Amino acid sequence: MMLSLDNIFESKTILPELAGTTKEEAFFELVDAIVAAHPECNQETMLASLWEREKKLSTGISPGVAIPHAIYSDIGTIAGALGISRTGVEYDALDKKPVHAIFMLVMNENAKENHLHILAQISTLVHTDAIAQIIETNDVQKIHAILSRFK
Repeated sequence: MMLSLDNIFESKTILPELAGTTKEEAFFELVDAIVAAHPECNQETMLASLWEREKKLSTGISPGVAIPHAIYSDIGTIAGALGISRTGVEYDALDKKPVHAIFMLVMNENAKENHLHILAQISTLVHTDAIAQIIETNDVQKIHAILSRFK
């Protein structure tokens, strides 16, 4: 079953106003949102998985956008959190610029096929005006509706 972005990024895991200004603070906020939606998960081990992946290469991949992702065995399939920062997060991105949208993904071993599909959908989204619409609004329902267009 192929998932659409609105299935991965539930309304309760969309944070339209990240408080953090550093990568570490943003990761804590986003992991907290995923753990709140998926209580079977452990914050510490999820963060460790994400940092392990991040050490290999920054996931700040597109201008203003980062997609931190990791294999995390305690999640049922695949889960995500989306954080928006209008001021920008210092992310150590490949282009050295602040990041304004962070699409965090965690998935179990069996979700790798879905994971590639989700990354492709996010890539498509960030190359349209949808990313600007997401960054400009702090209305979670509006963001969720935009995400639902990417399947």
